[in-house]
Amino acid sequence: MVKSNIAAFLCGLIFSIGLGISGMTQPQKVIGFLDVFGEWDLSLAFVMGGAVISYLLLQLWIQRRFSTPLLGETFQIPSRKDLDRSLIFGALLFGMGWGLGGYCPGPAITSLGSGSVNAVLFVVAMGIGMLLADRVISPILTHKALKN
Repeated sequence: MVKSNIAAFLCGLIFSIGLGISGMTQPQKVIGFLDVFGEWDLSLAFVMGGAVISYLLLQLWIQRRFSTPLLGETFQIPSRKDLDRSLIFGALLFGMGWGLGGYCPGPAITSLGSGSVNAVLFVVAMGIGMLLADRVISPILTHKALKN
C-alpha cells in the first residue's frame, strides 16, 4: 500500500510539473486553443499529441518488458468498446467545463497551488458536480438499468 501511494504521488507530481511547463494550467492558453475562428493557439495540440505518443510508446514497451506490473497483479486494460448515455453525458459535461472555464480536472487541481481564485471556484464546482453525479445521477441511472 505504501509503495503504491508513493508511486501515485510521484506520477501525480511529474504530471503536474508537465502541466505547468506546457501551459495547460493557464485557462487562456486552453481557451486560445479552442478558439478556432479567433486567435487560434495551436501549441496545445502539440502538447497533447506529444503526450499521447509518449504514453503509447511507453505503454507498449512496458507491456513487452514486464509480464506483470510492478505494483499490481495484472495490467488493467479497458475492454469495453460501447458508448452509453453516461459516457456521452460525461464527455459533453467535461468538454463544456473545459471550454467555458479553461480548466479540466488535472490542471485545475495543479493550479490550486498558485492561489488562483478561478481554480478554487472550478475545483469546488467540480467537487459539487462529482457529488451530484455520485449521489443523484448514478442512482437514477442504476434504477433505470435495473428496471429494463
